[in-house]
Amino acid sequence: MVGTAEPDTGHVRETPPIARERPGRADRLRGVNDTPEPAGTASPGMTDPVASEPLGPNAWLVEEMFEQYQADPGSVSETWRDFFADYRPPGRPAPVATPATPPSTTAPVGTAPPAPTVPTTAPSTPSTAGPVDEPGDPIRGVGARIVSNMEASLEVPTATSFREVPAKLLEINRSVINGYLGRTRGGKVSFTHIIGYALVRAIADHVPVMNNHFVEGSDGTPRLVRREHVGLGLAVDMEKSDGSRSLVVPVIKDADTMDFAGFSAVYDELIRKAKTNKLTVDDFQGATVTLTNPGTIGTERSVPRLMPGQGTIVGAGALGFPAAYAGADPRTLAELGMSKVLTLSSTYDHRIIQGAESGLFLKKVEQLLLGEDGFYDDLFRSMGVPYEAVRWRRDAVGDEGRETAQVVKQMQVSTLINMYRVRGHLIADLDPLAAKAPEMHAELDPATYGLTIWDLDREFLTGSENGIYAPVGGVPRQRLGDLLHVLRDAYCRTIGIEFGHIQEPAEKRWIQEQVEGRSTRVDVEDQRHILGRLNAAEALEKFLATKYLGQKRFGLEGAESLIPILDALLQEAADQGMDSAYLGMPHRGRLNVLANIVGKSLDQLFREFEGYVDPDSIQGSGDVKYHLGQEGTFVSRNGAELPVSLAANPSHLEAVDPVVEGMTRARMDEIPHDRTRRFPVLPILMHGDAAFAGQGVVAETLNLSLIKGYRVGGTIHVIVNNQLGFTTPPESARSSEYSTDIAKAVQAPIIHVNGDDPEACVRVARLAFAYRQRFHKDVVIDMVCYRRHGHNEGDDPSYTQPLMYRKIDGLRSVRKRYVETLVRRGDLTLDEAEQALEDFHTRMQAALDETRQSAPEEGIVAAPHPPSRGVLPHIDTGVARPELDRIYAALDTVPEGFTVHPKLARQFETRSKMFHDGEVDWALAESLAFGSILLEGNSVRLAGQDSRRGTFSQRHSTLFDYETGSEHVPLLALTDPPRTELWIYDSLLSEYAALGFEYGYSVVSPQTLVMWEGQFGDFMNGAQIIIDQFIVAAEDKWEQTSGLVMLLPHGYEGQGPEHSSARLERFLTLCAEDNIQVCQPTTAAQYFHLLRRQIRRSVRKPLVVATPKSGLRDKRWRSPVTALEGGSFLELIGDRSATLDPAGVRRLVLASGKVGVEAETWRDQAGAPVAVARVEQLFPWPFEAVAKELSRFPNCTEIVWLQEEPENMGSWNTIKGNLYTAHGDSFEIRRVSRPDEASPATGSHAIHVQEQDLILQTAFGPLGDRSRTDFP
Repeated sequence: MVGTAEPDTGHVRETPPIARERPGRADRLRGVNDTPEPAGTASPGMTDPVASEPLGPNAWLVEEMFEQYQADPGSVSETWRDFFADYRPPGRPAPVATPATPPSTTAPVGTAPPAPTVPTTAPSTPSTAGPVDEPGDPIRGVGARIVSNMEASLEVPTATSFREVPAKLLEINRSVINGYLGRTRGGKVSFTHIIGYALVRAIADHVPVMNNHFVEGSDGTPRLVRREHVGLGLAVDMEKSDGSRSLVVPVIKDADTMDFAGFSAVYDELIRKAKTNKLTVDDFQGATVTLTNPGTIGTERSVPRLMPGQGTIVGAGALGFPAAYAGADPRTLAELGMSKVLTLSSTYDHRIIQGAESGLFLKKVEQLLLGEDGFYDDLFRSMGVPYEAVRWRRDAVGDEGRETAQVVKQMQVSTLINMYRVRGHLIADLDPLAAKAPEMHAELDPATYGLTIWDLDREFLTGSENGIYAPVGGVPRQRLGDLLHVLRDAYCRTIGIEFGHIQEPAEKRWIQEQVEGRSTRVDVEDQRHILGRLNAAEALEKFLATKYLGQKRFGLEGAESLIPILDALLQEAADQGMDSAYLGMPHRGRLNVLANIVGKSLDQLFREFEGYVDPDSIQGSGDVKYHLGQEGTFVSRNGAELPVSLAANPSHLEAVDPVVEGMTRARMDEIPHDRTRRFPVLPILMHGDAAFAGQGVVAETLNLSLIKGYRVGGTIHVIVNNQLGFTTPPESARSSEYSTDIAKAVQAPIIHVNGDDPEACVRVARLAFAYRQRFHKDVVIDMVCYRRHGHNEGDDPSYTQPLMYRKIDGLRSVRKRYVETLVRRGDLTLDEAEQALEDFHTRMQAALDETRQSAPEEGIVAAPHPPSRGVLPHIDTGVARPELDRIYAALDTVPEGFTVHPKLARQFETRSKMFHDGEVDWALAESLAFGSILLEGNSVRLAGQDSRRGTFSQRHSTLFDYETGSEHVPLLALTDPPRTELWIYDSLLSEYAALGFEYGYSVVSPQTLVMWEGQFGDFMNGAQIIIDQFIVAAEDKWEQTSGLVMLLPHGYEGQGPEHSSARLERFLTLCAEDNIQVCQPTTAAQYFHLLRRQIRRSVRKPLVVATPKSGLRDKRWRSPVTALEGGSFLELIGDRSATLDPAGVRRLVLASGKVGVEAETWRDQAGAPVAVARVEQLFPWPFEAVAKELSRFPNCTEIVWLQEEPENMGSWNTIKGNLYTAHGDSFEIRRVSRPDEASPATGSHAIHVQEQDLILQTAFGPLGDRSRTDFP
């Protein structure tokens, strides 16, 4: 009796169309002397004994409903009214006018023989006696119909076969299926679902004879009807309102054509209709085989009645242990390897089915229920269960005895537990596209360790209360099946966690305790909030796609769960009182994050899409809408506020990563230290999967995470893993298993999550945040999703990924699937969900209407570039002598007992003598500048490769005790924490991330002197993207200012191609609109004033400083202390010769950097009547200073630009335009340099000396002809 077997069979799924049963083939049953008839034909006049009773065992229900129809036709459904319009109950005479129905040539399916007519009055008897007192009550109506059916069944000669089937595997695999359904879309399958499908497959694929039935021809000839398809009747026990019980048998038609999912859907629909009294006449027709389940009420086995019109009825008995073990302890049963059993009976029409055939049929059913022919694999695949089915294996004890075997198994179980913690993610259900068939990893298969399904009920130790490994789910001793369930729920569902690479035991145990045995359900309030975030995400994308068809927006479709993830992270941060959050992300989904997380107004967003020209805009400025940043305030559901900043980002993927880290550290350094609230600023970085694996800056940024000078207390990385990089699939984009594997280098836990499970996404967000707060380390969320459109909305991805996009086209959105889940759970109504979406749409439409109503006038033209300001007015950057003495005193003081390195002690003695003699060198001038800035209330931060000592052993900002190794930073004595701080750090051997970090720091902390130093100037090549996209262009694109200083050692000294040039030509090529400053100071005082100018001037512009190498110790670069006491930085140092007659000067040599110092020396030694001026600032170009210098020499007619670099490098090709524009009409202008070369410098020191002498001689010799490159 199916109806009472499983209360969960009422779950409804969309029912696929049901094929109609086609007539079977009736063959005459012949003896050896019979004449054969053509197949598929029937004798004229042949009658089917069930033709007049089309509903077989359901006839009682027909009678009952017919009585209801007669009393009130409107009380039954339309299908029943149509059926009853010309219906005549068996045994009642038809009206005379009704023509007789011709005999059928084929047997209708699922019918019963005509029931014996029940007399309405008793036969006449002699009346010689009084009334006879008959025993019992008369059976009338429905009961009489059942009597008729049963009497009709007696006419079928039946036999019955029995078979006991082990039900262990059936139980386990059913549990796996239901567990998956319960976690995802809801619903369950009963044992009867699976048994019924096994019957269908056994008949259709192996023993089709069980689908036949017997008929008798009109001439009495026995005939065999072979059915083309299996119609499975389900005997459903129905309890009526008066407490009595009856049986209906609805039919799953063409069951053999269905997969298990389709079969289950029809099964559930029929049960639902039966329970709600909505079965139609069509539901009762077409049965060829019936399944009844008396086991639901404990019946072990039974011999059900076979109705005419069918060849087989199968009974399923009770599921339980053999009766002899009814009182056994469960642990004893587990130790014995005892399985529950299920008794199946096959009652068959012995006229057409033989006992051997019935036996083979039950044997095949047993084989299927034990997993043969991939039976459970097919079930799992059909239901979308992304795991391998459990296999049937014999129990294994071994020859060594049970106790020893148990010890061995305990060791194996412990290994298995660890493997699930380490490798469980490999079988997790992570891919919404289910692109790969599930496959059990060998290290996760209990069979690998000699464990079988019989061990599932046996208890094992799972861990200890102390130590590295926590008990599984907090329970020290569990059944293997239970502990595997806990482990799979924790690591193998829609969440997979990698943390085995972490070396710290406390971290691993903490993760185990957070995820094992924890509930995966979120409360109703959370569910509605998650749905609200998904509504917002989807509504925005759909609205923009509809209103701005064809415009690029790099939408979030397929990855909408990113919004609930970010929302959950910021909710936690706000509620825990964090100071702020800094976000970085690529272009995909940026508009959605801006609008739904950061708080960008819809009006502002729509204006960007409308293409309105702002009256205040300037030609060439700004950026595309999906690169822009925004600041806002996130408000949690509890009302807590959190300032949020989304950093602007160019199209160069991952370039923003170190910038956000620098911004975070800068904000953190501004907050007074509070041990109760460590690392109070939350950085969140979003990535694409291909970029995270492919861009080297990711590894560099991760490498910053635990270094003292860069640490931010842990970054939460969220990878929007849409499984494509533009058009490139993962197998072409990386060699690692996951795109996240690079994060293992810093021992960050990696949490993979299926993006189509938004509740799981929220859970992992909370877990990631908790980990970050607990351990202050990076953590990675890998949200596996898909990209519904191409790289942009106008791109067709099916060119290269046709199969993937065929699957994506058939997927419902994340929001729709989540709504379906909530509605099925009963947590939400469909109307509520759709109304919320409509509300978002209405709000956006109103915002768009308002935007368009307030559109600016047409014809607005962006203003041209305003004129550059050029060199700004000088400001006094001098420092009084007492302050300089105070700073030097701090520099020259070490703690008592501190042992300075002997060599360094001698250098310090020399330094003291120099200072007291009234001079400063480059390094001392820098230290004095730092100290003065600290005393004036500004912090100083310097980071670079070997910057604490200095590449050339010149700085020594940090001293190391020669005996103990302890550190001392002399200038810290001048700080006033937290108002002013001094940070000098050795950086990692990186330029890209290191420079990006300092840039981000300088943006957020404009009052701090922030410097990055390259070990050699040309090392900045590795950070060219940061230079191009941020340092020189951010103000123009995003109105983002920075006062970052880049210190780049530069100068040709015969050290080879790689360490000679800071590639100043590259910076000068990028100069425009006063965007940066490029300077090459040649005295200690100039450097001192330049650094102080950078922090004292109100204008913040990045500063590129070409710093000396040999000049660090060259006395020509020294300055008097008095030069520090007043004045400011000079963009040009004029000729300082005391013996030069201005009237006799015919040529002015302009040079920058070391070669200018050398030119002065060469001129002085040669006594040449040539003026030499040093250009200290190459951009902005000092037009006025150059003109003023020329005016000192009234007879000067020649200008020579002298540079060490080859003609095609250095400053010439940028500054020559300035020279020709200002002086080309009055002066002969020439360039002197090395010839154009592919490499910056020679690798031979001897050749270098020759080249240097040659350019100096040429600069002071007769003018040659102009080369083609000397023209502007």
